[in-house]
Amino acid sequence: MRTMVGGVATYPRGTGGPSVLYLPGAGLVGLDFLTVTEAPGATHLLYDRGGTGWSDPVPLPRSAAEVATELHRVAGDGPHVLVGHSMGAVYARRFAQLFPSSVAGLLLLDPGHEDLFAHLPAEARALNDQMKPDPAALPELTAEQRAAATAAWAEILKTFPEGVRDELVAHHVEHWRTGLTESANLESEVYDELRGGGPIPDVPTIVLSAGAGNPAWSSFGSPELVRQALDGIRELHGKIAASFTRGEHRVLDGATHLFLHLEKPEEVHAALGDLLARL
Repeated sequence: MRTMVGGVATYPRGTGGPSVLYLPGAGLVGLDFLTVTEAPGATHLLYDRGGTGWSDPVPLPRSAAEVATELHRVAGDGPHVLVGHSMGAVYARRFAQLFPSSVAGLLLLDPGHEDLFAHLPAEARALNDQMKPDPAALPELTAEQRAAATAAWAEILKTFPEGVRDELVAHHVEHWRTGLTESANLESEVYDELRGGGPIPDVPTIVLSAGAGNPAWSSFGSPELVRQALDGIRELHGKIAASFTRGEHRVLDGATHLFLHLEKPEEVHAALGDLLARL
């Protein structure tokens, strides 16, 4: 399934119809979105950003412009429908700023937002800081932790084809630091880059919010703070959708931030199908 393009691992799926590109969130890789590509009537391209997945190593973290330029080089002019998850959605919006004629539509899965901490209670920033350890300071996993992580990932990816699932599980257990490293400059640099990056083309856009948010928040913050943070994030997602003439915001009840595309596949397929129909 894997094709290397200038050191970048790509996974083309399907033929004909609009081009759909997938930008995973930090800690995930292209193949984690394999089941989303079952939507017919399109040509799907999963890929691993440089320094992640099976792409060649590059220094991390990187700027959003570097990531967007890499994807444009790999995928071509399009125009493409961009499916961006979490930090990948931030990269998708930066791609749209830099290459507006290459974007036909946007599907943003629980996206990050550059004004997040100006919009939420001050305690939310402290909660976020507690949840972001220095990856270099973390010890290696013990044998027990590796076994637990392997079992957890196998359960998460249980619907995947066996060969792909086994390879993905092993990769996630081995490279668990990558997502922390890649996202280290999200709030300090990438959000500012997006904020000052210029307009985004007015294309059909659907924003999906994870109704259950990030379950890890409950280990650090009070139920009231978690509720306020979740409400604020949904409000910002609604503002992203409202910034497009043909924008729409949907909340996926019970879905969590990292795995909403696996927990609510029918809803994600429906949103992608709606976007493709509008094209």
